[in-house]
Amino acid sequence: MSQKYLVDKLLKEKNGILTSGEAREAGVSYKTIQRMKQSGEIQKLEQGLYMDPNQMEDEFFLTQYRCKKGIFSHETALYFHDLSDRMPLQMMLTIPSGYNTRLLKEKDKYKFFYIDEKLHIIGKTTTETPYGHQVFVYDKERTICDCIKKKDQLDADIINESLRRYMKMPGADYSLLLGYAEIFKIKDLVRKYMEVLT
Repeated sequence: MSQKYLVDKLLKEKNGILTSGEAREAGVSYKTIQRMKQSGEIQKLEQGLYMDPNQMEDEFFLTQYRCKKGIFSHETALYFHDLSDRMPLQMMLTIPSGYNTRLLKEKDKYKFFYIDEKLHIIGKTTTETPYGHQVFVYDKERTICDCIKKKDQLDADIINESLRRYMKMPGADYSLLLGYAEIFKIKDLVRKYMEVLT
């Protein structure tokens, strides 16, 4: 089995994106990757990250790759959970306080929220991007709490519509929602929203 064939096979298995580590584990040499890059058979996206040039670029996956501790949150998480049909203009992510990422400079593309490291992983889960890659996102209940807490920085119409959708959703977990609300010290506020919308 040629190394080039191996790379093609890996790209198919991994929805068109491959890290140099994955290639190395499969026994593909650095030389093969370089040759395929020069001939245009694969495209370099980042240091150690390659893509099938016939693929569409997965912005969500690339963002996660560049910002390892980022978790998709707020309006971006609402979109992932089908609680909003509108893809926000900026990708929204939550990162631990003090964490630095070069994406912070790209203010038109990303909006970052900071939180204490201890609270950062509460409600963290994974989801699949429209291109079939796994990324980190907060679960529905954590997302609702985050949106209520930061409602002044978000689109009020989107938040209200998302809350209405959540209340009608099969599998909405109110006890989990109120548990998170207590941790984030917004229990009364969440209760008030629930009363208004039911």
